[in-house]
Amino acid sequence: MILAPVGAGKTAITLTAMTEMLARGFVQRWLVLAPKRVCTDVWRQEGQKWCPEFEIAVAVGTPAQRKAAFDSDADIVVTNYDNIPSIDPTGFDGVVFDELTRLKNPSGKRFKYLLKILDKFHIRWGLTGSFTSNGLEDVFGQCKVVDQKLLGRSKGAFLQQYFYCVNRDYQQWEPLPGALNHVMTAIKPATYVLEAGEYKDKLPPLNVVEMRCDMDLAPYNKMKKDFVLELGQIITAPTAAVVTQKLQQLAGGFIYGADGAEWVASHKFDLLKEVLEENQRANTIIVYNYKEELAELKRQYPQLSTMDDENVVDKWNTGELELLALHPKSAGHGLNLQFGGNKIIFLSLPWSLELYEQTIGRLHRSGQTKEVWCYVLICNKTIDERIYASLHDKRSLAELALNELA
Repeated sequence: MILAPVGAGKTAITLTAMTEMLARGFVQRWLVLAPKRVCTDVWRQEGQKWCPEFEIAVAVGTPAQRKAAFDSDADIVVTNYDNIPSIDPTGFDGVVFDELTRLKNPSGKRFKYLLKILDKFHIRWGLTGSFTSNGLEDVFGQCKVVDQKLLGRSKGAFLQQYFYCVNRDYQQWEPLPGALNHVMTAIKPATYVLEAGEYKDKLPPLNVVEMRCDMDLAPYNKMKKDFVLELGQIITAPTAAVVTQKLQQLAGGFIYGADGAEWVASHKFDLLKEVLEENQRANTIIVYNYKEELAELKRQYPQLSTMDDENVVDKWNTGELELLALHPKSAGHGLNLQFGGNKIIFLSLPWSLELYEQTIGRLHRSGQTKEVWCYVLICNKTIDERIYASLHDKRSLAELALNELA
């Protein structure tokens, strides 16, 4: 496992090792599993830089396109995690898991199918920059697909050994005292950690700036208290989890109901406008989490581009795009966007530390020549503050884990 922050060169390190193993005969053919956009926009381009003498086939698209890639003579075949159930491992003896955290859930269907064919790959290589992004439990599944000897075969036995149960109905577990140290000691022989000191001076500074705004809290507090809000339609939240989503929407100025989105305030977009104007309309990435946020961005900024636009990565990196909208789940991994700008704004935050850090890492990575400015828009006295605090708590755990492995 290669554990290193975004932009530190995991793909370059891995391609170098892959080609060495191909050249020396340790591996006959490689399979790479990665998020879809990383397959299409990263691996082939990086391969041209680091191993031009080896062919990389991208098995993404229609069944016929995927079959053509697998049937080709390419030394390396790259496909996305959604295609795991259709993979024929014949002929492959090495596998790379790019963004290993995609396999943190050992009860998932993809994970279970992968276990059936895992023995075909005698070389297994995992890459991630967010090993413990949502807690120590995440470590088990990631380690199991690399080497089941590290933490055992059973998730239940792993939990019994290193955790105590706080709520059996909801399967909530908390680490025992000293669990982090014991887990990291167990997996250390199979990990390579790129420490901060080895690459930090190669990257320009990252400046994270909180930008605060206020809103009329009456509708927010009504939904929080009663799980019901009456606007142009009656909007209800049947569970606490749904209320959490509704509160984040309201913190952004809108809320979804059965008849579509209803807007209650414009505070976030007013603040966004101020930030853009203060930065003199410099090329900027805007991160959104809800479709209604994207729709409003398009209404207010006709020049806005999205990741669905043709050749958008190339256009951004050549400085042609003023505004680029990203959703963390579709563009949070692997994309090289460091050449087109140095400013990123979170209109709203993801709950996942992995997605948050990976999204910032699209700009703050090797090749960036300017200081990176990240603006986080937070509505005071709302769930925005809780989400931001949660991300910092998870980062503390991630930092502790890497320190144990160093």
